[in-house]
Amino acid sequence: MKKKTQIFMIHGGMTFKSQKDYLRYLKTREISIEKKIRWSGDNFDRAMGRNFEIIKPNMPLPENAKYKDWKIHFERHFPYLRNNVILIGGSLGGIFLAKYLSENKFPKKILVVYLICSPFDNTLTGEDLVGGFSLKSDLSWLNNSTKNLVLLFSKDDDVVPVSHAEKYRNKLKNAKIIIYKSKNGHFRVPKFPELVKMIKDLK
Repeated sequence: MKKKTQIFMIHGGMTFKSQKDYLRYLKTREISIEKKIRWSGDNFDRAMGRNFEIIKPNMPLPENAKYKDWKIHFERHFPYLRNNVILIGGSLGGIFLAKYLSENKFPKKILVVYLICSPFDNTLTGEDLVGGFSLKSDLSWLNNSTKNLVLLFSKDDDVVPVSHAEKYRNKLKNAKIIIYKSKNGHFRVPKFPELVKMIKDLK
């Protein structure tokens, strides 16, 4: 029996310059008891169907993330991954993958990497990108980690400016970059049919 294609998804998160800033965020952030419906949730799982094994690890302390913690947790999943895995990183998860794959050799063959609304540097709107997530100047290993590297951005993103797409383009000559007119800001959409189609159309 043919094994399912694995999709390994890394969610977003936040970083703070200091514990004081983090505590201030906890005390002042907007609270809601309504269920959040994200494109990467159950809707995505249902849309992909039964031919895919979707893995969504809970990365450590996502609201006060540290790269070194995420790296350890990420690598602990390697024994469970197979060749031709699909890697998806959203927001902080995207720059995490970009950093990891530009600094380390991944142990399995990667079918495609999708980086979705991924920041390139610490020029964000109202947020700090710290905690060890900064990219080095040489991203050639990322370029060579897979023949299929796709970056997706939205013109109306209120967290990661669309200018970050051009910064990636300058470093990643082989990457395909798609910029949507609107994804309700920072990809706050309940469904992402374009991504579903891209994955299902892979040969």
